[in-house]
Amino acid sequence: MRTHLVLLILVLCGISHAQLSFAQQNLNLTPGYQIAEDIQYREGNNLTEYQQQRCRLDVYYPTKVKNYSTVVWFHGGGLTGGKRSVPKQLQGKGIAVVAVNYRLSPKVKVTDCIDDAAAAVAWTLKHINEYGGSSEKVFVSGHSAGGYLTSMIGLDKHWLAKYEVDADSLAGLIPFSGHTITHFTVRKERGIDGKQPIIDDMAPLFHVRNDCPPLLLITGDRELEMLGRYEENAYLWRMMQVVKHPNTKLHELDGFNHGQMAEPAHPLLIRFMKQISSQR
Repeated sequence: MRTHLVLLILVLCGISHAQLSFAQQNLNLTPGYQIAEDIQYREGNNLTEYQQQRCRLDVYYPTKVKNYSTVVWFHGGGLTGGKRSVPKQLQGKGIAVVAVNYRLSPKVKVTDCIDDAAAAVAWTLKHINEYGGSSEKVFVSGHSAGGYLTSMIGLDKHWLAKYEVDADSLAGLIPFSGHTITHFTVRKERGIDGKQPIIDDMAPLFHVRNDCPPLLLITGDRELEMLGRYEENAYLWRMMQVVKHPNTKLHELDGFNHGQMAEPAHPLLIRFMKQISSQR
């Protein structure tokens, strides 16, 4: 009842629907945490209306901790849908979460989605210290399409180089059930059947290297996952062993399908972040 009353007051005061949703999220913040909302991570006077609408992020961060670790979180949705949110399992854990929106296909090409992801990560590296975090402890993660974006900008260095950022300055990459072959939305753009696997420069596997940041690959059960998703990640893990990457791990979450696997994966993400951050 109290929450509804506060929201009614905000409406009467002329708060927009978008602002209202963020205000409602603030009402449930864990003590000791704040959220800076609806930040535009692209700069310039030539942004399209769609860029101004979608290229925004929220920073959820602790107020009683300094030099904390941060995870940039990309939502899933096949690169055609979805919106940013701060996963509940990552709230109140002593870390910051930067939740990102990016442009979506078919309004833009997948290359634009990846470019947005790189721009958001670059913004985080350049600004997280303003919120009390450490730019040396920035991790990147996301589920499904968000996992694909994570791997692409972390393994193919040219995406972040455009924003004068070295991908190897990231503390770690933690894709959840992301494609490691060329994404099916890229294949759709090119008129390639969804069951035809492709590995080209739009595939994380194409960019295997031994000097990339620590890499934690997590998928659901191979029998319940999306077609080939576990096997793709297992192959990426194997190739990382072949090139002698020093820190690539693979977890298969038995009994969880593609949509279910994110919740049990979050504790693995947090543990990985703590392990890596303690060494930096």
